Amino acid sequence: MPSTHAPFSRKGAFIAELLIIIGFALVPLFVTFPYRVNIFLSWEGAYRISQGQVPYKDFGLPLGYGFWLMPALFFKLFGPQLISLVKAQVFMNILAGLSFRSILRSLNVQLAIRVLSVLLFVLSYSFFNFWPWYNQTVIVYELIGLAFLFRYLMGPQGKLRFLFLFLSAFFTFLSFFTKQDGGGLALLLSLALLAYNTLQGKKWLDFVAYLAFYGIVAAVIIVPLLPYGFGYWFNHGQAPHNSRLSLYDILSEIMGFSQWIKLYFLLVILCLVPAFRQWRSFWNDRPAMLFTLLTLGILVEAAIFQVTSYTPPDNNIFFHSFAFAFIASRLQEQLKLDLGRWPSFGAATLLLLLWWSGSFWKYLDRIVSRIIPPERVVAGNAAKGDSSSYAIYNPQVSATGENVVSRNNFMINTDTTDVPTDQWIFSDLWAFHKIYMPPSTVHGMTRLQQLPIVKEKKEALKLLNMTELTPLAQALPYQLETGSDYPLWYHLGVGMFNKQLYAFARKIQNHHYDVVLYEYAPGNNNFFPFALRHELQKHYRKVDEFLAPRRPTNATIEVYVKE
Repeated sequence: MPSTHAPFSRKGAFIAELLIIIGFALVPLFVTFPYRVNIFLSWEGAYRISQGQVPYKDFGLPLGYGFWLMPALFFKLFGPQLISLVKAQVFMNILAGLSFRSILRSLNVQLAIRVLSVLLFVLSYSFFNFWPWYNQTVIVYELIGLAFLFRYLMGPQGKLRFLFLFLSAFFTFLSFFTKQDGGGLALLLSLALLAYNTLQGKKWLDFVAYLAFYGIVAAVIIVPLLPYGFGYWFNHGQAPHNSRLSLYDILSEIMGFSQWIKLYFLLVILCLVPAFRQWRSFWNDRPAMLFTLLTLGILVEAAIFQVTSYTPPDNNIFFHSFAFAFIASRLQEQLKLDLGRWPSFGAATLLLLLWWSGSFWKYLDRIVSRIIPPERVVAGNAAKGDSSSYAIYNPQVSATGENVVSRNNFMINTDTTDVPTDQWIFSDLWAFHKIYMPPSTVHGMTRLQQLPIVKEKKEALKLLNMTELTPLAQALPYQLETGSDYPLWYHLGVGMFNKQLYAFARKIQNHHYDVVLYEYAPGNNNFFPFALRHELQKHYRKVDEFLAPRRPTNATIEVYVKE
């Protein structure tokens, strides 16, 4: 592997990496945020756990509860505000960056390349992840597990190293208990690395010990949950769940798209051509082989993960920094590229920043737009000096009155309900501190608080909240329903199933609830079951309606009270 010569000392590299990892991670603490789509799920799971509720006993979910552990801890520390979720994600981003750095350090990656790779990791993956989401948390736990695994494989020998193996198994299981697909792939990658280590060094105890540790951790966490319907909820790929592992979908995505993954795969193979000519020597070069298996494994994982966890569409971009670190290391070794001087290191840093400028451009854009203002246009019927009666039909015209067609307006937006985020406002509710929403949403929550039945019953209020405004549980407050058959969220076929649908329908028919909040999102496939809206329209009275806190504003929140 390449030497450790760099434009700074090991201590200097360490300080630079810490500044990059922690500095970028702290940025979200100094800004405000629009309400995040789907963040309601993160809030409610964390809130329930922070209130002492037990997953599967008090609420069911089709995942493990690993994702909600850190947000629940931060709710305990800072209170159940939405902004506490951002604070939790700041900590998770720091852990992710440190874990990635630890992996490269264990593989003896040259210091300059390591610093550049850490910068790329932050820019390409963690910097814009301001909010916790299970499709990102599953990768963070995987990275922590891999960091401990490489510490075990490449670190000093001794009995203490088995502690690292146990911690690797623990966090790899926690990854699986956050999301089955990413966590399962993390386990397979770890086993592949251990399999090579076992075959190359003929140390069978390592492989067996890891599986034993993993099994013990799984048993300790899962066995206490078995009496509460764990097998029904955590049953990926079997009825009533639908499997997302489709060979056709994976092949279609890889062959039709996945340009970055295929490009990196090609470059990795090209970099390995010299090694193939000396296969035996390469096989016995443990750092090189482990780095190769890790990189290829991450690319394979990313290719599958983008299909099984398809929203948001950039879940799998953790692969960029791994591929870059491997390719840069091989090229530095084979082509004798010298990044050990400040001019070359500085140039590489600038090129990397240019490559991933999209991560920070939205902040610089506010400054650049003042220095280089965009072309100004005005509304058609307000064109200065335009006396034509047809001006009103022109969406935008130049100062001379001519119709303007540009990349910004060649398609006309016909959405008359859209509310730009610059028109969103803040709520006075404590749980929504530093979060702004459409005025309709904020005013609607105020009207909800003023409903006579809400003011009369107070904590005794029976309220079903099928909306994205789950923090209302803290703001009103009302008692959250519990039970081993009660779903954490209401997406039919994902977070709940027909069994729960029928149970809610019966409660609505029997007027079990005083108030029901239902979010009508006609463009989403039963994000909140359409059948329950039909039951509400028959058995309850709608007293209010306002926009849901999302863009585009294609969903409304309906307020129903019992007759």
